[in-house]
Amino acid sequence: MNNPHARLPPLNALRVFHTVVRHRSFRSAAEELSVSPQAVSQQIKLLEDTLGAELFERKGRAIEPNEKAILLAHFVQAAFDELEEGVRRVAKSDTRNRINVNASPYFATRYLLDRINRFRDIAPDADLRLTTMVDLPDFVADDVDVAIQWGFGAWKGHDATLLMHDYKVICCTPELARRLTGPDDLQTTPLLHPVLSSDLWPNVLRHLGVQDRSGKNDIQLQDAATMRRATLTGLGIGLISTIDAAEDLKLGKLVAPFGQDVMHKMPEAQVPGFYLVVPKAHRRVKTIATFCRWIETENWHSMDDKEFRTLADQAAVGRDK
Repeated sequence: MNNPHARLPPLNALRVFHTVVRHRSFRSAAEELSVSPQAVSQQIKLLEDTLGAELFERKGRAIEPNEKAILLAHFVQAAFDELEEGVRRVAKSDTRNRINVNASPYFATRYLLDRINRFRDIAPDADLRLTTMVDLPDFVADDVDVAIQWGFGAWKGHDATLLMHDYKVICCTPELARRLTGPDDLQTTPLLHPVLSSDLWPNVLRHLGVQDRSGKNDIQLQDAATMRRATLTGLGIGLISTIDAAEDLKLGKLVAPFGQDVMHKMPEAQVPGFYLVVPKAHRRVKTIATFCRWIETENWHSMDDKEFRTLADQAAVGRDK
């Protein structure tokens, strides 16, 4: 049985190992570290004894890392990279005003950019850097402090706070809608799926009582803008966010063949949303904590149900004329 609490090797031995792997030479590693080759050799022996495994093949004066050394080197490099980033952040934390925010492209363009001046009003000295990415970023590798992510709140190891639900409307072109007589027609009609959630359409279909679907000609799409465009071009039936759906319903470009509030009747756990995702330690930085407090207290529902229903009713009246 593996020991989950196995003793870690000394940090200095790992530092020497990391240098030796890069140079493939005890002597070159010793020169970089300003120690003797014998001292390097002693640290490598200490590491091998601690691990209970040889790490290098010695051929005269030449050495080559073996398979175990190559594997270990990968993790040691990652550990030193994270350690370096942690030191960099701590060294700057007292005076740091910069905050790196990564947001879902849809949330950034539809919600965040219109309100960012409100944050500037309460933190005028903050140096805000905004990037957009569909997938959750690597907070260390991508140098991100906080993320605003689309999903269902399941990001282990991070704090996740729901900012707003992203209710979807089942939409398609009027031409495609004329071929639909009821939810059972979804069994054979192409559906447009968000890449980030393989469960969204299945949950919607179960709510509508649709079973045993073939899934032929379905398409998976990366983001909301692509989903909307694919729906408008008639590639299939899409799940469109409320604001986009209201605009396209009003213009008659799309219709909602099963009503506008299907997802509102589903369990909230099955409804996606936009979440503030933050590594727990990041909230200890003053500027980041200020941003988190602001974004969590904002009301991100720019269109309430009454307004959406008014637009949807206008669209229905237009179709009946």
